[in-house]
Amino acid sequence: MKFGISTFVNDDTIDPVTLARAIEERGFDALTIAEHTHIPASRETPYPAGGELPDVYYKTLDPFVTLAAAAAVTSSIQLITGITLLIQRDPIITAKEAASIDLLSGGRFGFGVGAGWNIEEMRNHGTDPRTRGALLDERIEAIKALWTSEPAEYHGRYVDFDASYLRPKPVQSPHPPILIGGDSDATVKRIVRHGAGWMSNPLPVPRLTKRIEQIRQATDRDVLLTTFGTPVKANYWQALEELGYRQANLLLPSVPRDESLRLLDDYAKVVADYRG
Repeated sequence: MKFGISTFVNDDTIDPVTLARAIEERGFDALTIAEHTHIPASRETPYPAGGELPDVYYKTLDPFVTLAAAAAVTSSIQLITGITLLIQRDPIITAKEAASIDLLSGGRFGFGVGAGWNIEEMRNHGTDPRTRGALLDERIEAIKALWTSEPAEYHGRYVDFDASYLRPKPVQSPHPPILIGGDSDATVKRIVRHGAGWMSNPLPVPRLTKRIEQIRQATDRDVLLTTFGTPVKANYWQALEELGYRQANLLLPSVPRDESLRLLDDYAKVVADYRG
């Protein structure tokens, strides 16, 4: 199993360039970046983890800008959105941004996407929370069309455009891996529908087991399993490996440069000890 780093990069943490270099220098395999455009000050939606919502959610840098900076100073690590809130994004612009990073990085981009949880945030983007699942499906399909066809067109209920040219195309063929975030029956169906992988949060092992069994019962292909926010716990890593995970992206807290580098050193040592 490979190990990457997942984090919220913001305006008072380690900068993306230093972070990306440090991750690659320490032998990690990926940098996975979260996304929130903003957080409405008046909010009824509860924080899924419970308690007060950490301020990193509204401080976080744009993931595509962050990963482009990382692409420019690295040569091997995978660059992943974890996750892109595609229900809040224009699919044509997102297709171009993602393909551009894949090109600039030499084919190292991973496209994590999801339907989001913050109702007020998505409403500010004009998204109806009741139809966000269907909207997400159409935007994924439209982006895949733009990546793989020339000209490309898509005609759905929520996304509709006639034959159009869009460059660049991704380096990866047929396109970068798509990773669906979430924990629901709808998530399982979406993974199967789009031929995608699953980017899970650090759920309890029995919950992971249930979802993976559902996925495997629904498709006969090998589904890519990866994570966001994995704790630095060797027994949890072992459970992930036994479930068939190919990569665990360890959670790096959003802290300043020196503390981030110290934690990355600590994580690298724990990973080395785990691998023996």
